Amino acid sequence: MPPSPPLRPTGPAEVVLPCDDLAPTLAFFVDVLGFRVETIFPAEEPSVASLSGHGLRLRLAPEAADGAPRDPGRIRLACDDPGPEADRILTAPNGTVITLVPTDPPLALPPLVPGFVLTRRRDAPQMGEGRAGMLYRDLIPDRQGGRFIASHIAIPEGGPVSDWVHFHKVRFQMIFCRTGWVKVVYEDQGEPFLLRAGDCVVQPPQIRHRVLEASPGLEVVEIGCPALHETLADHGMTLPTGRTLPDRIFDGQRFLRHVAADTPWTPLDDTGFAQQATGMAKATAGVADARVIRPETRSAITFPPHGGELLFNFVLEGEVVLQRGGDHALEACDAFVIPAGEAWGLRDGSAGLRLLQVRLPGG
Repeated sequence: MPPSPPLRPTGPAEVVLPCDDLAPTLAFFVDVLGFRVETIFPAEEPSVASLSGHGLRLRLAPEAADGAPRDPGRIRLACDDPGPEADRILTAPNGTVITLVPTDPPLALPPLVPGFVLTRRRDAPQMGEGRAGMLYRDLIPDRQGGRFIASHIAIPEGGPVSDWVHFHKVRFQMIFCRTGWVKVVYEDQGEPFLLRAGDCVVQPPQIRHRVLEASPGLEVVEIGCPALHETLADHGMTLPTGRTLPDRIFDGQRFLRHVAADTPWTPLDDTGFAQQATGMAKATAGVADARVIRPETRSAITFPPHGGELLFNFVLEGEVVLQRGGDHALEACDAFVIPAGEAWGLRDGSAGLRLLQVRLPGG
């Protein structure tokens, strides 16, 4: 049986790597990779050594006495200059494989594979549990070739969220609150605040943030680029930072908090629809834009073809019929993506229709 928690370790944890010939392996880790020796024994004929370096503690020790084979292991070692691709894989004398990787690799954007996407809430599988106990539903299953991800996220029970200070390596990321509220805090953006239904934020690249608490029934829509991106913890930062720097730039973008209650509705040209702009294009320096539209004097609207990367739509409330290659009846929490070069439209929009539109690039 496993030991009863809580455990109270008294020393550093070590990764044990099999090593039957200590001298050459020790020399490799010390002279080539820059580890240092912490422990070595026995003095007269060393066979075991503990090393430390690069945030890692290793223990080189002989094979098990029973002769059972052991995996020599793999180490991923970050370097400022890992060298050419062909020279980034090293093998220690004991068989351990070391892969050299860039410390801060550039963000890679997969080639865009555009296509029409329609996801309906009633047809979706049960939401899966993701980070910090949040439930996720995929809104762009094909990822447009890996370029974009959109998620419908819920915290049904509400309460404190077991999150930590973290950041994302992204080109673009936004959160739109559909129902309920969520308490969040962001680096250099003042005290924690409530993101309420209709509000949204732009999380510029690498801004530190944390989710603190949610109301029962919280639902948000999150959109990110690229689809596969890293979430990294920052254990050294405490939020809030005690500073409010609304104009601080994070990799060319600034933090945006759009408050729906403070934003007027304006006519959407002469379409008979109205829009609530977010100011996202300015905050992201044209990377993306977002708005919410609703019917005013008409229940139908036609959109010309766009020439961008993404035109994502999410039904926040109400019902409408999407006209694209036929009619598609939509209701709350249905989502669709219109590829570039296609005209499309909406008809029979209910009085309570609210449609979130996100496009890249913005402007």
